Amino acid sequence: MKNNRHFVALVLIFSLFFLWAISSNLLPTMIRQLMKTCELNPFEASFTETAYWLAYFIFPIPIAMFMKRFSYKSGIIFGLLLAAVGGLLFFPAAIVKSYWAYLGIFFVIATGMCFLETAANPYVTVLGSPETASRRLNLAQSFNGLGAFVSAMFLSKLILSGQHYTRETLPLDYPGGWEGYIQFETDAMKMPYLFLAGLLILIAVIIFFYRLPAIPEEEQKSNDGPLINFGVLKRRHLRWGVISQFFYNGGQTAINSLFLVYCCTYVGIPESQATTFFGFYMLAFLLGRWIGTGLMARFRPQRMLMVYAVINVALCGVIMQYGGMVGLYAMIGISFFMSIMYPTQFALAITGLGKDTKSGSAFLVMAIIGNACLPQLTAFFMNHFPEAYAIAYWIPLVCFVFCAYYGWKGYRVVD
Repeated sequence: MKNNRHFVALVLIFSLFFLWAISSNLLPTMIRQLMKTCELNPFEASFTETAYWLAYFIFPIPIAMFMKRFSYKSGIIFGLLLAAVGGLLFFPAAIVKSYWAYLGIFFVIATGMCFLETAANPYVTVLGSPETASRRLNLAQSFNGLGAFVSAMFLSKLILSGQHYTRETLPLDYPGGWEGYIQFETDAMKMPYLFLAGLLILIAVIIFFYRLPAIPEEEQKSNDGPLINFGVLKRRHLRWGVISQFFYNGGQTAINSLFLVYCCTYVGIPESQATTFFGFYMLAFLLGRWIGTGLMARFRPQRMLMVYAVINVALCGVIMQYGGMVGLYAMIGISFFMSIMYPTQFALAITGLGKDTKSGSAFLVMAIIGNACLPQLTAFFMNHFPEAYAIAYWIPLVCFVFCAYYGWKGYRVVD
């Protein structure tokens, strides 16, 4: 009976990984779309990522305090409903048509998703044997890869029309003129977020009525001690884990968020073809998660992390050297080898934290702030040096160097 309850609980938690992947992996599509509807350049549009991921820096500590006071389940339900509200706000935003309104909506959605991520990652690692925590989290993150694939291959095509006009190039006979074109492109953004909001509400209702199994940490909960323990950062392997997660997240998002911009603006690929490549890019990520999870039955996770990171350093060098279609194919390779990095670093970083697991998880989620600054730096270089745009990928290259170090030495529990 206990194993059955754990199985159903893991299925529900795995669904959360799928949902927040849809949310975060719609951002590259939204960057491309907002360049049209709000008349932005790539650097300006990249602040979409900043608005989203800034929530991951501000709220993990309050969320960890909330969950320590109440429970993982309470945090998950609240996060699901908050993110659903954010998705529904796209309907009034389509009337306002303000870039600032969209940034506010992304911030609300991300706050809800931050609840899910702060709760789900540690919950998966403690709901079972500690020896298989990395494999279990990688399996869970495989559903994150599935959500990313669905966003890239299918939902992106619902949003991007394949048309990209300026005021000067808009056909004279376009229905409604410039305002008609902007309204058409704006309305295309609503349906995927309605779909997402519906799924979020459905899962919230199911989890509300299902009794998630308690974990030892919550069964032994008391009101003694602080709601958040900053002292946990004295643990060297956690501290290096936070640093590595900052750079991994920034490097991954620098490549993800600018993928469609790279294809359409710098390589000259039509939107319809670019979204297909983006689907293959996320499919490589999904396959990497599944294959990597299987390989962890034979190889140590930290060694796989180090090898994968070194390969990605080399692939970033290929992008810098060749750019163009060669660089695009190198990015697909990077996506495959990025796949195991986040969950592996997360699981290694919270090893042995015990009652401080929620605190450690909060700091690791806060490290996602790398997504709010490193992609913008990459976009800045691409926008200001269009003739040498590929050189901007030195930023993710440096990020993967930190990941390689964590898999080599940084993961070791020494205190």
